[in-house]
Amino acid sequence: MSQFPSFEVIPAVDVQDGEVVQLVGGERGTGKRYGDPVEAAERWIEAGASTLHLVDLDGAFEGDRVNAAAIEAVVGAVGESTALQLGGGIRTAEGARDLLEAGIDRVILGTAAVDDPDIVADIDDTHPGSVVVSLDAKEGEVVVSGWTEGTGLDPAEAAARYEALGAGAILFTNVDVEGQLEGINREAVAAVVDAVDIPVIASGGVASVDDVVALQQAGAAAVVVGTALYERRFTLREAQAAADDDV
Repeated sequence: MSQFPSFEVIPAVDVQDGEVVQLVGGERGTGKRYGDPVEAAERWIEAGASTLHLVDLDGAFEGDRVNAAAIEAVVGAVGESTALQLGGGIRTAEGARDLLEAGIDRVILGTAAVDDPDIVADIDDTHPGSVVVSLDAKEGEVVVSGWTEGTGLDPAEAAARYEALGAGAILFTNVDVEGQLEGINREAVAAVVDAVDIPVIASGGVASVDDVVALQQAGAAAVVVGTALYERRFTLREAQAAADDDV
């Protein structure tokens, strides 16, 4: 499930306190709320989404799956009709496997993969290709624990290391531009793409259809879009059509 046969625009369903929220620059407390997660998921599928990007934001900060009930509701409502990738608060291989058995197609590991890189290989042994390693970059450095702690890791070097451990894909988020609708950092994405052979999913800063196309041209296999879609800067169909036309 980790391979993308063609470039995908993936809507984000980030959940905080049981509601869809989009943060600005990864800062807790900056979020704007967009309602019920199940309603959002169903809306994006109706709009043509092939994959949904689910994040337990409270889980990312707290290290525990705080919004498990809300996520389970989404899986129950749409899990059979679309691919689901989930991150936030997944800290153990056992926990990841439970989610994969329960209908999640790809688990996204950030803090857990930095703290214990072998967890990637551990999960890949039983569920090949199902691990997406999330590399969130702030000022060129990978950050963890809800974007609050620096690691000293270079994103491109880290991506290559996790590919060797069995990661099926890399999710690269530029936290500096996350949720700000001010555009992307194409060069940062291209550097990660050039470092690996597995798919790179880009995230952060998308403000226009041109940004989506630029990320595709940088070599990303997919792009996660949140705020721009919720704020109706463009529609999912417009973004996907522009990417398809650019092939």
